[in-house]
Amino acid sequence: MPTALVIGASRGFGYELTNVLHADGYRTFGTTRSSDIQLPPGVERISPIDIAHEDAGAKIAVALGETKLDVVIVNAGVFKKESFGEPNFEDEVEMYKVVAIAPVFLAHHLYLTDLLASPSKFILITTEGGSIKLRTKEEGGGNYGHHGSKAAANMVGKLLANDFYDKGITVTMIHPGFMRTDMTMGVGYDKYWESGGAVEPAAAARSTVDFISTLTHEHTGTFWAPRGPRDIGEAERVLGKNLPTPLELPW
Repeated sequence: MPTALVIGASRGFGYELTNVLHADGYRTFGTTRSSDIQLPPGVERISPIDIAHEDAGAKIAVALGETKLDVVIVNAGVFKKESFGEPNFEDEVEMYKVVAIAPVFLAHHLYLTDLLASPSKFILITTEGGSIKLRTKEEGGGNYGHHGSKAAANMVGKLLANDFYDKGITVTMIHPGFMRTDMTMGVGYDKYWESGGAVEPAAAARSTVDFISTLTHEHTGTFWAPRGPRDIGEAERVLGKNLPTPLELPW
């Protein structure tokens, strides 16, 4: 039986990832910050885990024991809205810690404790918002911590892919889609759910897991939108029309 770990499984997309993986026959672990969170039946919870803390990876490794991982999905994230007129230093630091710094230490601890199988897949859930090329004058500025931390996470993934290349560990960055989640609602993006083609987390989880199953080591260090350009507002303006699905995204 293959084994999967979802880091950040408390709710929404992460929760649905554990549900889909378990249904697909994986022994599935999910991390949560609170020990009160209930995961889908059959999914094994590792808690409390807060990846904003440096020891998160070590705690996960202890909980796993000698269980080898075939798929790791780093899904935990934070999005705090801001503008040029009202930036927030603490919010930006939090976003960078969780989104771009934590994955390095998670990968470090899981590898040093020999918990990443060879071959295996280490997936970073980022967003098209981390693509520099897809940012345009028409879209505008703002949300510096969000876009900057996601771009940094993509760079981290590319560098991890280089470090892991000869170890048989495939590292891929994924934009799972614009979703109807508490996170997007929390920053007021629910007003774009209809016009932006936002999908339910369960649908995004299904397409993400299906895509991960197709990845080979040739895909390591690349950045993808499994659902294609349908919810990427600037895709056609920047990349042209008749774009494929799945869509490889530019940095």
